Amino acid sequence: MHPSATLHLPRQPLRLLLIALLALTLGACAALSPRDPLNVQVAGIQPLQGEGLEARFLVKLRLQNPNEGAIDYSGVALDLEVNGRRLASGVSDQRGTVPRFGESVLEVPVTISAFSAARQALGLAENIGIDAVPYVLRGKLAGGLFGTQRFVEKGTFDLSPVNDSPYRRP
Repeated sequence: MHPSATLHLPRQPLRLLLIALLALTLGACAALSPRDPLNVQVAGIQPLQGEGLEARFLVKLRLQNPNEGAIDYSGVALDLEVNGRRLASGVSDQRGTVPRFGESVLEVPVTISAFSAARQALGLAENIGIDAVPYVLRGKLAGGLFGTQRFVEKGTFDLSPVNDSPYRRP
C-alpha cells in the first residue's frame, strides 16, 4: 500500500458500531441511575456457639427495597459500633434477591472478641448513669461492579431501668 493512500472503511459497519456503542453507553447510564437506599432493621439476634474468648450471634436483618427493580446480592458484610467503639463484625456469602417494593430477611453471623467486649465495658463504666447508648450498624450487600448497596442504621439502646409495677412510690 502506498503511504499517501487513505484507508476507506465501509460506512455500514461503521454506523452499526457507533449505534452499538451508543446503546452500551445508554445502558451503562441506566445502570448508574440513582436508587433509593435500602431500609434495614435488626429483626432479631440469637446466640451461637463461640470459640475461646469470643461470643457469636446470628443477626437477622430485615431488608426493605423501596425501588422499582429487584436487588440481587451475593454476600454481605456488617460492622456494629456501640458508643463510638467497634463491637462486632460479620460476613456471609449468602445469595438472594430483595424483590421490587418487597422485603426479605437475611441472617449474618457476627463475632464479638473478648477485647472488644472489655473495651465496651470500660467505656460504659466511664459513663455510669446514662440512659441511652448510641449504636451504628454499617453494612454492604455485594452485588457486582455497580450493584453493591451500602446501608447504615443508627439508633440507641435504652438502658433506663424498667419499672413494670403500675404503682409508683413517691
